[in-house]
Amino acid sequence: MEKDIGKINKNDTTDIIVRVDDFGGRKGLTIREFVTSDRYTGFTKQGVRILSKDFKSFKEMINSITHEDMSDSEDSSVSTGKTGSTGHKESKSQKQLSTESSGEDFETEKIEDY
Repeated sequence: MEKDIGKINKNDTTDIIVRVDDFGGRKGLTIREFVTSDRYTGFTKQGVRILSKDFKSFKEMINSITHEDMSDSEDSSVSTGKTGSTGHKESKSQKQLSTESSGEDFETEKIEDY
């Protein structure tokens, strides 16, 4: 079962596709890049998959983002978080998607190209 939710244009050759699917018998939300070019047309390996059991937490995280959080102003990004050693902004209110697993028990899932 595949249900395309929508797409966002990334550039002239790449779209970001959001879909609900059932991969390997596990329902989830897939967000992946789709390329249209002379050499290749199809999904790339770039993307993420949120399992249905984690979707409620993911949706809460997305819904907690405000328009102010997404503003391009340098002043707002400096006051809302600090930059960690990875270069990504860290926030005191950050949540981990799955509290059931630690970094050592992290389960990865290989997603095949469509």
